[in-house]
Amino acid sequence: MNFADLARELDALRAGTIDAIAGAPDTAALQALEVDALGKKGALTAILRGIGGLPPEDRPRVGAVANTVRTAIESALAVRRTSLGDVELAARLARETVDVTLPGRPIRRGSLHPSIEAMTEIARIFEQFGFVVHESPEIEDDLTNFQMLNIPPDHPARDLWDTLYVDVPDRLLRTHTSPGQIRVMQAMKPPIRALLPGRCFRYESVDASHGFEFFQVEGLMVDEGTTLADLKGLLDQFAQAMFGSGKRTRFRPGYYPFTEPSVAFDVECLVCGGPGCPACGRSGWMTILGAGMVHPVVLQYGGLDPERYQGFAFGMGPERISMLKHGISDLRLFMENDVRFLESFR
Repeated sequence: MNFADLARELDALRAGTIDAIAGAPDTAALQALEVDALGKKGALTAILRGIGGLPPEDRPRVGAVANTVRTAIESALAVRRTSLGDVELAARLARETVDVTLPGRPIRRGSLHPSIEAMTEIARIFEQFGFVVHESPEIEDDLTNFQMLNIPPDHPARDLWDTLYVDVPDRLLRTHTSPGQIRVMQAMKPPIRALLPGRCFRYESVDASHGFEFFQVEGLMVDEGTTLADLKGLLDQFAQAMFGSGKRTRFRPGYYPFTEPSVAFDVECLVCGGPGCPACGRSGWMTILGAGMVHPVVLQYGGLDPERYQGFAFGMGPERISMLKHGISDLRLFMENDVRFLESFR
């Protein structure tokens, strides 16, 4: 093979490749043509292998022709690549164009958990009477959770709270939100109107009416001249706002170590309206919370003079409120995260 033969092959490669480039339908086909012509195993490389059989004076001439062919092919590739890129971009923009005049896709809306919803409603009602929401820690010490609430270590009332202790000495998961009373009284001066929502924990067997983890809302009011009549009037207004106007209420004697006197607060049965039914145990009444006047010992631990200040406290379970309001019979539903149950509160 001589110089003229190699030059003809190179010229034919240039012409054929440029024609093919001009007709390439897309960038993928263009990439394949580039590899076939200029790749390590492409046609140009194959032709240049014949340089070894040429006289030494012809080899530079063939190399110059080959460089001209490579430059021409690369220029054609660049021009075609730009053209195809513009076409593909225009097609993609047309394909992905969003018609902003079309109605939007409907968004599936969730809802608050019934426990959170109940706590929010409780807070909304009591905020109208000047109560302010406070937070207290879920891990408490024995002193604040029990002793400052008039429950010393040897007090039989401790049997009412099945306590979960943590690995840190003298630390436990709070059994009620009542220790928040101490923290609020120590941090604030009367008049005090505090609402303390939060989770509580007790070592109890889980059944339809008990759980080892539950929510509670604690209320505390301390001022000069506060009376049990103030407590009853406030709870009457709360019951009307939560369950509807016209509901009868009553106080019954109760017992809590940190209040004296202590009461249970009942509302007229939400199912039968008073005559008696299985839901209310044929009594016509449903208990919604416990309350009472703050014990003088608790006021002293809170840094207040019981001779000057009096107060009342109440505690309720938002799950209990939801069960009464919506006719839910099993407490476990609140913690099982059954989507069917949760969606019913949308």
